[in-house]
Amino acid sequence: MDIAETSMDIVRSFVPEETLEDRLRQKAVHATGSPDFQHLLRFHNDPVAAGARAVLDERPIVTDITMAKAGITGRGHDCEVRKAIGEGAELAAETGMTRTAASVLELDKRGVYDGAIAVVGNAPTAALALSDCIADGTRPAVVVATPVGFVKATESRERVRTVAAEYGVPAVTHVGTRGGSGLAAALTNELIHVASDARDGEAEIDANE
Repeated sequence: MDIAETSMDIVRSFVPEETLEDRLRQKAVHATGSPDFQHLLRFHNDPVAAGARAVLDERPIVTDITMAKAGITGRGHDCEVRKAIGEGAELAAETGMTRTAASVLELDKRGVYDGAIAVVGNAPTAALALSDCIADGTRPAVVVATPVGFVKATESRERVRTVAAEYGVPAVTHVGTRGGSGLAAALTNELIHVASDARDGEAEIDANE
């Protein structure tokens, strides 16, 4: 705990804590070890407040893969945490689409993503599939999308930002090639921490409205 607190004190020397978004910027810097990462995050439609409310409402947290799910804290919330991967195997086999994209489409068909905290930490095709679902009418409570890599990752996050802006869906994304499941989990965990602070009267999640 002393090491963690010392690390966060150093992070706070790089990133102020003036807004709810600053709290996610701090977590991004902490998770990546890069002070510059604070400038890469993008926020649409007050996602921190929306995500914290969803946590307080015990909405499900749905990740794309197992690694992102494993990073979500089990403390401070009563949300079901589940992963998409492993669903939609038949659809993937029939169409040739990736397993993660098929998993998202399968869960969306069941209505899982409506009102959920949708987390994409690894797979660009999952982010693209989720974006298509949003364009077709699905409304997650918030989207945290940080797929990593050089193939479709940047484009997938751009697509998330586009549909978030067009349809009023709260979303956190970033620019560049970095990212990944650890970052997605860290940002989601901070939504949980904001919700806990709001529950305890130590944060105002309506302050940005």
